[in-house]
Amino acid sequence: MSHVRPTKAELEAARGRVLRDVIAPGLRILFCGINPGLYSGAVGHHFARPGNRFWPALHAAGFTPALLTPFEDGKLASLDCGVTNLVARTTAAADELTRDEFVAGAARLSRKVARYRPQWLAILGIGAYRMGFARPDAGLGPQPEALGGSQLWILPNPSGLNANYQLPALVQAFRRLRQAAGLPDRRRR
Repeated sequence: MSHVRPTKAELEAARGRVLRDVIAPGLRILFCGINPGLYSGAVGHHFARPGNRFWPALHAAGFTPALLTPFEDGKLASLDCGVTNLVARTTAAADELTRDEFVAGAARLSRKVARYRPQWLAILGIGAYRMGFARPDAGLGPQPEALGGSQLWILPNPSGLNANYQLPALVQAFRRLRQAAGLPDRRRR
């Protein structure tokens, strides 16, 4: 799909699509979104909706040398990072997902993490983590348990709809993960 904003019909046609993971064995960090939105489904790239703060937070926290666009999501693997989703199907909003989908997604994610063995799994959305993994009291940041041999970190959801976390707070949370994972600050100076 091109870099042109999808039409309303293209957005609606993206319902239920599944995005390809950006993943490879032994990554330092695998980022895990809740599920792709219709915009991401329509263009075929992660965190693509204008207003999503994933890419700006990733860059400002030092994960990338330049601000990547969603259309460059494939470059993450060369930076020792990847992207997947807890629930694979695209929806207009995460509240369209059922508890059963979160639980099934958690089981699928556990198998994927055991297979690919990233050093860290960073789940972007505390509510999704709490529901999918039956951890109602979990907080943000590093978790005491591991998943499939990977250390677990919970980050705030970078959606522009998450008013609880503005970009500076997201950057700070992402930076703490980068530092814990031992990744260098890759921003060009």
